[in-house]
Amino acid sequence: MPIINRIAEFHDDMKEWRQHLHANPELGYDLPQTAAFVIERLREFGVDEIHDGIAQTGIVAIINGQGDGPTIGLRADMDALPITEIPDRPYKSRNQGVMHACGHDGHTAMLLGAARYLAETRNFSGRVALIFQPAEEGGAGGDAMCKEGIMERFDIAQVYGIHNFPGMPEGLLGTRPGPLLAAADEFQIDITGRGGHAAMPHTTVDPVMIAVQIAQTLQTIVSRNIDPIEPAVLSITRIEAGTSHNIIPGTAFMQGTVRTVRKETQADIVARMESIVTAIAQSMGGEATLNYHYGYPATVNHPDETEFALEVARQVAGDALVTGEVPPTMGAEDFAYMLERRPGAYLCLGTGEGAGLHHPEFDFNDEVSPIGASFFVKLVETAQPPR
Repeated sequence: MPIINRIAEFHDDMKEWRQHLHANPELGYDLPQTAAFVIERLREFGVDEIHDGIAQTGIVAIINGQGDGPTIGLRADMDALPITEIPDRPYKSRNQGVMHACGHDGHTAMLLGAARYLAETRNFSGRVALIFQPAEEGGAGGDAMCKEGIMERFDIAQVYGIHNFPGMPEGLLGTRPGPLLAAADEFQIDITGRGGHAAMPHTTVDPVMIAVQIAQTLQTIVSRNIDPIEPAVLSITRIEAGTSHNIIPGTAFMQGTVRTVRKETQADIVARMESIVTAIAQSMGGEATLNYHYGYPATVNHPDETEFALEVARQVAGDALVTGEVPPTMGAEDFAYMLERRPGAYLCLGTGEGAGLHHPEFDFNDEVSPIGASFFVKLVETAQPPR
């Protein structure tokens, strides 16, 4: 079955919703206008329940189907990014320094489109829980909503989400079983030496040289301590020290990120980092401390639910525009927290050529909205047919 005709009929409405959200972006958990807009639409559609204020501005809306059955969760993220939009569009961001540069405006519009159709037809059993989430961009809003008990409170049995992907063919639906996106961690290394005159380095303990040695040695972890076929990234992205050309500073610090898909690999990297940082600093007469922050876990699709989602995708897009072999990437996504608590799958929806995610020229491709909305609907109707 291709795109649902009724959803195609309100394609223009989805475009209008998306462009309104694009023009009025908000950050993190502070989404009062965005949440109010979503709630207003849901009330217009006649959903059965609206629960707001979850994780500050998150929303769960319930649509009841025909007869008893389980609850399936569908998720969209709503927050924008602290980026200044470049192109002058009719719906350009009105909030300076804030823009929807990751397509969350499109994700929200697609889920609203699915909500409208599901509330009209109710051609399913059980319930649908529509999850509109704040703070995906670094705030772990998905984790916060789960910690507030949405899976238990609404008895969600399985959960699904979609992310748009520029550069993938327009309309392509794809995913893979197992790890799709990486865990994203951050670290800072604080180095203490002994400052002094740059002309008399023998009287100092130079933290700059300690930083250089640590940086070089950390780069051997992935290349020499991790299995070459195991995905892993360790990037040092910031080194700061000193104030002048003729002063050896007393301190320095470094920051960076670690990306992994397996917890065992993550643990091995952290252990090696701790050993290297401490040993090198001590061997050079200084001290160094590793402050490691565990971020989003890996986004790991459940095999059975992934195969089911791909079967549904083929009904919507056709075999030629569906793939179950999307290469895993080292980006991260806090839908991972939901998949840790319930079985489900996360899919990519190709949007064709255009600026990449988190780019100041990015814009969501409204032409794919009916595909995403139709996928959500067919997922529900196929998983939970009316009894």
